[in-house]
This record gives sequence, C-alpha cells and structure tokens, in this order.
Amino acid sequence: MWWRPAYRWMYRTGRTPWDTGITPPEVVELIEGPVPMAPGRAIDLGCGTGTNVRYLAEHGWEATGVDAVPAAIDRATDKLAGVSNARVLLGDVTELDQLDLAAPFDLVLDIGCFHSIERRRRPAYAAGVASHTRAGSRLFVFAFARRTRPVPLGVTPGEMATRFAPWFEPVGRIRGSNPPGAAWYLLRRVAATPLG
Repeated sequence: MWWRPAYRWMYRTGRTPWDTGITPPEVVELIEGPVPMAPGRAIDLGCGTGTNVRYLAEHGWEATGVDAVPAAIDRATDKLAGVSNARVLLGDVTELDQLDLAAPFDLVLDIGCFHSIERRRRPAYAAGVASHTRAGSRLFVFAFARRTRPVPLGVTPGEMATRFAPWFEPVGRIRGSNPPGAAWYLLRRVAATPLG
C-alpha cells in the first residue's frame, strides 16, 4: 500500500497537518449535540496520535484506536496514559479480524483513513467494519472527494452509499469545506445481514 511508507515518512519528519490535536466539531456534535449518542464501545480507524480516542474515552466511551504507523501509535500511547477506558493497537484497518478487538462497536469513527485505502482493499475494510458492529451501530467517516492525481484518493457519495451495503444505510451527509468536495458521511448498521 502506497500510503504506509508515505505516512511513516510524514510522522518521522513532523509533516502531519491533519494532526491538529483538536476533535472536529462534527464529532463533538455527534457525541454531545442535541441528540447525543449514548456512550458504548467506539473504534477510531486510522486513529493517528489518539486525539479522538482520548476525547471519546473522556465522554464515557470504551474507546479503541487502530493505526498502521508505529510512530503514531507510540504518540497515542503517551497521550492516553492514565485513561483507563482507552487503548490503541498497531494494525491494518483492512484486517480487523487479525486484531484483539472487544467488538461489537457502537461507533466506528474514521477521519481521513478510508479515502486513502486502495480500491481493491476497500471491500475488506467494509466487511471488517460490518463484522465488528451490530444493528444500530453508527459509522462516521470524513473523506475527500475522489481524485486521481497526484495520487488516487477519495470517495464519491455513491461509493459511500453502496460500498457498505447491505450492512449499512446512509443517514446523513455534511459537506466539508476543506478541501473542496470533502464530506462527513453518517451510516447506520441495519439488522443483522450475513457477511459473504
């Protein structure tokens, strides 16, 4: 996967503009807004340095983060020191069955991870998310719009609606402003649908 060496290099050199240390307002709205989600189990896929894992844990969630970059996991481990209901794991988000996860999860958070996964690996990501959730679980994804240059990246609204079917149904979309075309996608896990 092209992105692993790139992300390792970026963490090593400190070129991580996405790592703001601030939980996005869209996530805060989902967790604390007028119709907040009741705390349960949450997983942050592509968790980076653990900012949102810590935020979720501080709001009553049993929170787990997964990232493939050792430097990010090291920083997340430091950030989560003393937070008993939070942990991070080094691993591949397209191979969740290989990790020691306390599923099912009520919330799957993905802020900019899915959109960088190669198309041929996306079905494995979707199936892994489905196998680690239950009816009513939410999947909340921030993704860039599809582009092909300089590297293939991003999603379309159509892909977000169909990639996770028949396990999830779209329930909301919030347009992002940076970069243009980016969006937050909220999907809900429907009644148990067999994987396969």
